[in-house]
Amino acid sequence: LALGTLLVRVAMADKAYLFEEVEQIDRVLAKAYDLGPIEAAKMRATCEKLAFAVEDDRRLAELVQGAVDYAHRREKVAALWTVVLADGITDEREAALVALVEDVLGVSADDSEAARLRAVIP
Repeated sequence: LALGTLLVRVAMADKAYLFEEVEQIDRVLAKAYDLGPIEAAKMRATCEKLAFAVEDDRRLAELVQGAVDYAHRREKVAALWTVVLADGITDEREAALVALVEDVLGVSADDSEAARLRAVIP
């Protein structure tokens, strides 16, 4: 739920929560947790509620950091970038939140840049 909530918060960071971002969040959740479309949408709905209730992005990132190894943390950063890029616009607030998360996750700037470049939207 921490990752899903971060995905929602990065999508909402620019004050525009668009369909493309919602759709990408569902894809990320489905792939990451082997969920069907309905289960992924339900998980996202829970994460949306948490996104309004939990304001500490650093703490959410710390939960992810403590639960996964470095390779998976890189994957989480890539997932965040796919959401940022989903609407075709990279807003400074979205990029700043990804930077905070990658810092907490301990993902190097080079690995983050590589993740951003790999963040291909289907």
